[in-house]
Order: sequence, then C-alpha cells, then structure tokens
Amino acid sequence: MSGEDLVDKRAAESGEVVAGANLCDTESKPAEALRTGPHGLSERVYQSLRGQILSGELKATERLQSEHQLAAKFLVSRPVVRDALERLREEKLIFSRRGSGSFVRGRPTQEPSTQFLGFAPVETIADIQRCYEFRLTIEPEHAFQAALRWNTEALGAIAAAVDLMRDATLAHQHREDADFAFHAAIAEATNNHYFLETIVALRAHISIGMRFHGLTLLSPRGGLFGVFDEHAAILQAIRQRDAQRARDLMRHHLEGSRDRIFEGRMLDLSL
Repeated sequence: MSGEDLVDKRAAESGEVVAGANLCDTESKPAEALRTGPHGLSERVYQSLRGQILSGELKATERLQSEHQLAAKFLVSRPVVRDALERLREEKLIFSRRGSGSFVRGRPTQEPSTQFLGFAPVETIADIQRCYEFRLTIEPEHAFQAALRWNTEALGAIAAAVDLMRDATLAHQHREDADFAFHAAIAEATNNHYFLETIVALRAHISIGMRFHGLTLLSPRGGLFGVFDEHAAILQAIRQRDAQRARDLMRHHLEGSRDRIFEGRMLDLSL
C-alpha cells in the first residue's frame, strides 16, 4: 500500500480531510516530476543534506555517511544518493577523496557583513517563546513572498521537504530536519537572501522549539497528522500563488505550534 493510500485510509476511517493526501494530484507538473520521478528521490536527499550543510549542522571537513548508510536512512537506492551527492559537489558544498568518502566543504563564502550573523543561545523557556514571537513577525511574510516569487526549482525544494515529512508522519515520527528544511526552502523561495540568512542563523533556536513540539505531537494527545496537513496546506497555497492564504496559514501553523508547547499559558515577558 502506498503512502498516499495509507493517508487516504486513515482519512476515510476518521472522517478527516487530509490535505497531504492529494499533493501529487496538483496542477504543477514540473514540481510533481521533481517529487515523484527518479529525480524526485534525489531531490529529497539533496535538499536534506544541503539544509544540514547550510545551517552548520554538518560542519566543514565532517565526513558524510557512506552511500550505503545514506541510502538506508532515506530509503532510496545508492544511485539516487550518488546523484544527490554529485549535485552537492557541483555546488562545491562537499568534496570527495578516493577510498575515503565525501566530506563537507562548508557553507559558501559570504560577504564579511554576514559571516558573523548569529543570535544568543536559547537559555530559558522564555527564549523559546521569544523565538516564536520573532518567527511570527517574519515567516508569514516568507510564505507571502514565496507564493508570489517561486520558480520550479524553489517549489520543488518545498515539496521535497513535505515529502520527507509525509514519510515520517506515516511512520509516526517527527523529523526536525525535514521540518526545518520546509521553512528554510520557503525563505529561499522569496529570493531575498536576508530572509534565508536569518532562518539559517536561527537554526539552533528553531530546532529546540521543534524538538519540544515534536514531543507534544508524539504524546497521547497526538496531532502529528494534523500538523502534516498544515505544512501541506501551506505548500498548496504557495503553489497556487495565493499569497494572502499562504501568509495566514503560516501564522496559524506557528501559533498552533507555540500553543501546543505552552498549552496556552504564555509567559509574561514584561520588563
């Protein structure tokens, strides 16, 4: 039974409308090809590894897992992994040594003014709330601008992240890397490097919130499938170039994530 069939079965049993169930039936054939054809599998591996490199999660000179290990991790064949690694080599994000494997070259060289972009580390639960507060000021705008400006490659990157989240959801798992890749891909689709650099600089802070959120989704209260639907709906709005709806859906998604963590009891941040 395919992933889509499983989602459809769950929806039929529960009476829910699962937005992600029909993602492959949308009108954008180029994006669909990126996601469902042989190149689509490579796209998913490529985007995941690229996001980890750009965010600093994979550091310069760090050795990547072997092709065999990556294939097992992403549930794809080794030729698919090989194609993704080749794209990373072409972008000069990794390099290979014969008999030793592939290594991270590091993030692309940046202008001096952006090399040191960063934020103080998260130290308290109040900092998690502040991070959500800040994200709510910028990420709805990311979704708005992405809906107006995306091209096929940018939309394919967002869709690839949604595919990873769908696979994790069907396995009753929450993947922080795929979740972050989704939000970073939307920032990149705005064609505004300030948006993307801010998200990348916030990676460690956002990941802490995502980790807490993931725990709430895997708790008895659940909500994993509903949150996947939220991501899928944002993708659909962006694909349809419905900028205002994309903005509203992103705000709703972030507010819901925050409220699940804090259970509606926000901290008083007054001085």
